[in-house]
Amino acid sequence: MQLTRTISERRTTTDLVFERLHEEIVSLTLLPGTKLSEVEIAKRFGVSRQPVRDAFNKLRSQDLLLIRPQKATEVRGFSMERIAHERFVRLAVEVEVIRRACADWQAENSEVLAANLARQQDATENDQPETFHQLDYEFHKHICELSGHRLAFDTIQDCKQKIDRLCMLSLGRQSEIETLYRDHRDLAEALDTRNTDAATEIIRVHLARLDDTIADIHAKNQDYFE
Repeated sequence: MQLTRTISERRTTTDLVFERLHEEIVSLTLLPGTKLSEVEIAKRFGVSRQPVRDAFNKLRSQDLLLIRPQKATEVRGFSMERIAHERFVRLAVEVEVIRRACADWQAENSEVLAANLARQQDATENDQPETFHQLDYEFHKHICELSGHRLAFDTIQDCKQKIDRLCMLSLGRQSEIETLYRDHRDLAEALDTRNTDAATEIIRVHLARLDDTIADIHAKNQDYFE
């Protein structure tokens, strides 16, 4: 595919190559262990090797590619240690966001969450998991923004995306949306009443629901793990 060239060619083509490969890696179109060649990727996108090299380096910085001297570049496998770290970081950040949100939660904030929850309920009842997961993303983003810690969501999103890539290996994940919806509803209620203890406990339980899923994925897909 020939990519459109502009005056800022290197930056533009790097971004486009990065975004396409990123999507293919996180969706598991490119599985862990898949070898990638700068030459072949450059030919595929109709660009020079430099923007491909730059895109590879950006993917490496996100732990999505393994680049080693004198060896083929490949899609990086999963690491239980890195997964545990990402989950620890997300929990620490999100618990603190929730704690601070409870300290100064306003009625209009509850209205924003209520509108999102109504759409979540509709997606749940109509078996629309993709729509639900987008609303899930927005729900957690709303809480960060409404608590005055918008940038905290960047960290949460980064951690979430890495775990979402892993969970693509679990075909049963979509069946959990009813439970996740109930967690969101209970969390919104705790925020509305400024119940810090209840809200932080709900988010701990909510994020821990992946424990069994991750253990099952690891047991069944060990070839994809480092």
